Amino acid sequence: MDSFKALQDSISAALVSTTRSATQLRGADIPFQRSLNPALGTALDSQNARLLELAQRLLGNAATSSDVVGPKLSDVEAIDGNWKGIVDIVDSLLEKADISLDEYTGVVKRLSPPGDQAASASKSRPAFPKNVHYPKPQLSFDNVPRNTETGAFRPLITSKPHAKVSMDQCLRLFKDKTGRDQYPHPYETEIQSYEYPPSVYQESEPQPYHSFDATTATYVDTPEALATMLAELKTAKEIAIDLEHHDNRTYIGLLSLMQISTRDKDWIVDTLQPWRRRLECLNEVFADPSIIKVLHGAYMDIVWLQRDLGLYVVGLFDTFHAARSLGYPGAGLAYLLNRFTGFQAQKQYQLADWRVRPLSNELFKYAQADTHFLLYVYDNMRNELVRKSDFDDPEKNKVHDVLVKSQETALQRYENPVYDMENGLGPIGWYRPLSKTPVQYTPQQFSVFREIHKWRDDVARVEDESTNFVMPNHTVFSIARTMPKDGAELTSVLPPNNHIPRTRVEELLAVIRKAKDADEQPDLIETLKRISEMEYAARIASRSANVAVQSAAPKPAPALQRPPPVAVLETPDLRALSSSFWGKLLSKGMAEQRRPMSTVSINLALPLPPLTAEIFSEANGAEVEESPSVGKTEHTFVPKDQRPAEDTRSDIFIVKQLGGHKRKRTEVDEAPHPFQTDELMLEDTDADNVQGQDEKAREKARKKAAKKAAKKQKSRDLPPTNEEALDDGEEEPAFDYANAPSVLRAQEVEAQRAKGKKKKDKKDRKKKDQAFNPYAALQDAPKGLPRSQKEGPGKSKTFLS
Repeated sequence: MDSFKALQDSISAALVSTTRSATQLRGADIPFQRSLNPALGTALDSQNARLLELAQRLLGNAATSSDVVGPKLSDVEAIDGNWKGIVDIVDSLLEKADISLDEYTGVVKRLSPPGDQAASASKSRPAFPKNVHYPKPQLSFDNVPRNTETGAFRPLITSKPHAKVSMDQCLRLFKDKTGRDQYPHPYETEIQSYEYPPSVYQESEPQPYHSFDATTATYVDTPEALATMLAELKTAKEIAIDLEHHDNRTYIGLLSLMQISTRDKDWIVDTLQPWRRRLECLNEVFADPSIIKVLHGAYMDIVWLQRDLGLYVVGLFDTFHAARSLGYPGAGLAYLLNRFTGFQAQKQYQLADWRVRPLSNELFKYAQADTHFLLYVYDNMRNELVRKSDFDDPEKNKVHDVLVKSQETALQRYENPVYDMENGLGPIGWYRPLSKTPVQYTPQQFSVFREIHKWRDDVARVEDESTNFVMPNHTVFSIARTMPKDGAELTSVLPPNNHIPRTRVEELLAVIRKAKDADEQPDLIETLKRISEMEYAARIASRSANVAVQSAAPKPAPALQRPPPVAVLETPDLRALSSSFWGKLLSKGMAEQRRPMSTVSINLALPLPPLTAEIFSEANGAEVEESPSVGKTEHTFVPKDQRPAEDTRSDIFIVKQLGGHKRKRTEVDEAPHPFQTDELMLEDTDADNVQGQDEKAREKARKKAAKKAAKKQKSRDLPPTNEEALDDGEEEPAFDYANAPSVLRAQEVEAQRAKGKKKKDKKDRKKKDQAFNPYAALQDAPKGLPRSQKEGPGKSKTFLS
């Protein structure tokens, strides 16, 4: 510790001295000093070269501990051109130092065991630094994968256990929708005609799993261990399967590990052995129709098994589709394990490098957990599917839906990756990333993008690396946008960890120049529109073909399914055979025909007779009975003087005539208004009550008349109002809405009417002068809290004394 402290102090002192000297030299006029003293210029050049060499060595040493490659500093100008690379190295070192300090202080928990455990673990398995290249496992295979194959993928199987169709018939070429030759799925007939056992449709008690901590998986890395495992698997009724895949340091991908579990035992199969093709013997179990194969999210697993090992699955049950059918909030394997077993899966190992051998204890346990609980999860999900399924209704049969989707997954077929330069279609084409990225490229930039994307695929095939490892997508977009002209500009666009493009700068610049100078440079928008229309037409054609196949050869319903019953709605007989409005509803023959009908449309709640022409025609023999109210009546002439007096009142009325205006009733009242019915006027009344009410009304009218007479005596000089005119017996004119004054000028109208009146007291005048306020209702809102309660010295607002 003391030696490190002394070294740190010496380095700090040297850095301080160097910084001060550089600052002093920066303030001097170096070109002037060079002209005066040539020896000084020579000394400065030698010091510059020495400092550049020291900086290059420091960057090289720092790059060995980081994930980036140090730039080359050939001269002083190279520092400015490669400044971004220098910053990347420093940032990487600082980030690693920060992570180490966090792990040392305990802020972040170590993923690897600390202390002596880490030392023992490092002895058991080699470390794989990212910047060190080791021989790839695929180079030692008996059958090395060839990335340049673009033709039809021939299945790897040499025999076909549990076959219904011979192997020779399964290996006949056919044309796909793009016109390329392809080999069919070897077990297509067996999967399509497969019938799941009755146990899948029945609810049973889940079989408990063995303790995970007390169970150790068997590692299969020899042909002898493989034969022993195969013999035990043949006796099982259900098995669980899972795979670990690596796709970063290989072009087509690499199946690195396979986990298999039964009710009693777990196996971890090493699929990176040079004899990995011998695992084809597992088809004796994988294709056995009497064994249920449980996988989770097997869409890609099915393809990987075909591509690397020649294995095919018959009788698949995918728990991913079951989780979707049951409507779980999560469909991942970690969620299902936690839901049914409470086991917390360490998913940080999912992206681990599964090529490392031997496997660490953490990776081994993680791989075992993926299948150890899966059969117990299958039991619980199967029971829930059965409980929530209605086998009489195909639309509510969740078990059938999951099995159909599982069969579709098992029918997936691997094809060699073919790069489509023209349209960019396929999983490795340029159309998918470009359609998901909102870019606006010129024809020249679009041409550069396509050429760079194609160059990346070619290099990845040659180097046996993934396309993202060679160059990530965002770098392809950046190069197409900037279109670099020289090596320095291209290097500034490439990320520091893109080793392959940095060693092929001149080759990449030649591709860019070729794309920029190309004669044909299609437009981006038009190309995307053309491809979109082409895909839409292909989907329509595929959908029509599927409909035609289903109608020509409908698939038989699975076992334990009964045809759905027909909904029956009992309809009572009609109450009458004729109506005064519709006429004769049903003829005698139609009525007899209607009686045996037992099924009608449930959507029609009220059955109506068919409105045909023969119902209303008189020539069909149907006679309609005429009621007396419908027959014709003869009118007799009445002289004018003998006719009853007509009601001169019209339909035009004033609201006050209908009771809107409270006025005194005279002794001789008018007749009831035509809008008032006799039932209203005579309801719950008798003569005594009417007479008593009239006497009270007369007395009240006398008092009111006397009061108003006195009021008139005081204001004779004022013109009478409408109410007073009505009290005197005059007829009230109709209210003129067009010429009426606005309520917003109510104060001015009242002021004009008040002219000539005697002076009133202040209180009455204040009430009269109030104008119309449209916001008066808002003043009724509750008041808020006061601003703040300030307390003076010796006084308290809380307690009042």
